[in-house]
Amino acid sequence: MYIRTVTVNNQVGLHARPATFFIQKANEFKSSIWIEKDERRINAKSLLGVLSLGIIKGMTMDIAADGPDEQEAVEALEQLINTNFSDYES
Repeated sequence: MYIRTVTVNNQVGLHARPATFFIQKANEFKSSIWIEKDERRINAKSLLGVLSLGIIKGMTMDIAADGPDEQEAVEALEQLINTNFSDYES
């Protein structure tokens, strides 16, 4: 299992379009991927799960993955968050 802690800094947090982009990226990987926040763990490939966490700007969360491409998956999702989803906004 590979885990990283990230801080969401884009204006709307992990809601609506950014959540959709996050899930699309997560689904590119074979590993099981979770978001952990406040002792809750949800499937990072589930839109309802991601939205249910209510992650807004400035919040931190853990991204965890377990599987054949776990490190690559977590690092790609971390980069997506750290660049404020800029790859998708253009």
